[in-house]
Amino acid sequence: MNTENKGSDKLEMIAQQSFTAYPEMYKIVDFLNRTLKEKQIIFGLTKTKDGKMTISIYET
Repeated sequence: MNTENKGSDKLEMIAQQSFTAYPEMYKIVDFLNRTLKEKQIIFGLTKTKDGKMTISIYET
């Protein structure tokens, strides 16, 4: 993680959305992370116990 611009190791969440689980969603998140890393945007994906997924968008 590049922290030169902000001087902090903290990520700031800018959006989060839950939805029905999609088995290959991790491929989309990986694509977005590789494509937008220079824009200092990071995507996270979690799967909950109730079978939903949550995508989070962070700014570094």
